[in-house]
Amino acid sequence: MTDTSNSLTYRDAGVDIDAGNDLVQRIKPHVRSTRRRGADGEIGGFGGLFDLKAAGFNDPLLVAANDGVGTKLRIAIETGLHDTIGVDLVAMCVNDLVVQGAEPLFFLDYYATGRLDPSEGEAIVKGIASGCRQAGCALIGGETAEMPGLYAEKDYDLAGFAVGAVERGRLLPAGTIESGDMILGLASSGVHSNGYSLVRRVVERSGARYGDPAPFDADRTLGEALIEPTRIYVKALLAAFAETNGIKALAHITGGGFVENIPRVLPEALRADIDLFAVPVPPVFGWLAKEGGIAELEMLRTFNCGIGMIVVVSEADAATVSAILQKAGETVVPLGRILPRKDAAVTFNGALPLP
Repeated sequence: MTDTSNSLTYRDAGVDIDAGNDLVQRIKPHVRSTRRRGADGEIGGFGGLFDLKAAGFNDPLLVAANDGVGTKLRIAIETGLHDTIGVDLVAMCVNDLVVQGAEPLFFLDYYATGRLDPSEGEAIVKGIASGCRQAGCALIGGETAEMPGLYAEKDYDLAGFAVGAVERGRLLPAGTIESGDMILGLASSGVHSNGYSLVRRVVERSGARYGDPAPFDADRTLGEALIEPTRIYVKALLAAFAETNGIKALAHITGGGFVENIPRVLPEALRADIDLFAVPVPPVFGWLAKEGGIAELEMLRTFNCGIGMIVVVSEADAATVSAILQKAGETVVPLGRILPRKDAAVTFNGALPLP
């Protein structure tokens, strides 16, 4: 018989199975809150199910995306503000689905930490569920991993995986983009979830602390202002898809800003000509540019600068599409035109109106 007087347990090694079970019970109500047509199962099985027929699709293409939150997580960890970081995780995935014309159907998350705190984990998953409700997709599963020795005790990482569907004839970008089409911009909620390694360097250089009042927002601390979650554009854009065929292309402005993301949806012979004076730049970007001495082009290729989504429409459809999006709660800004390409795929007029 094995001598158990000096035996080790999994908990002794730093992994608490009971804490994991506690977390599962805590998050079940949040997961249930994301149910939708096609997905009404409980978490806890070996895989999540989705019924495309029940969701109303006839001849769908599946579209998949995965992403993380980047070093914005560092701010959540250092401030203890975990309630909305899950919204960012969902947003980064579902906004990438909708730009291809797809309706997000379901979402799965991966949460890895050095030491599992069930209340902190619940706050994170609550945010993920909130993001799923905003996007209309179901949270059908995920994975929680406690990995001492790989992560420091209070550190954690998140990854998200989303699948959507689009009827075969509605895939974007359309093949009808042409010179003269209009470019509309949908306002962002702030920095969203890109460029935070630079954001954190600027904060460090400024000497500010996350608990101090934000220099650009007296009503919030710096940490609260910088943790503002990414805007989810899905429901507004799905409403536009349902009411008109006017949208020719969409571009989610994430890492790479205007410079890298807009060309991904344009034919090689065309360019986007952007009027920078029209960009509604939130005060946070003015502070970052000033404190960091960041050049305008670097701002435009790192941050969204106030525009989280680009919409390409014909001039004839611009007013209709704008009205639908505004009715759905979006701030819509005419940003420029599609023109014949010369050298660059994106050209700029004027200067960013940095606060």
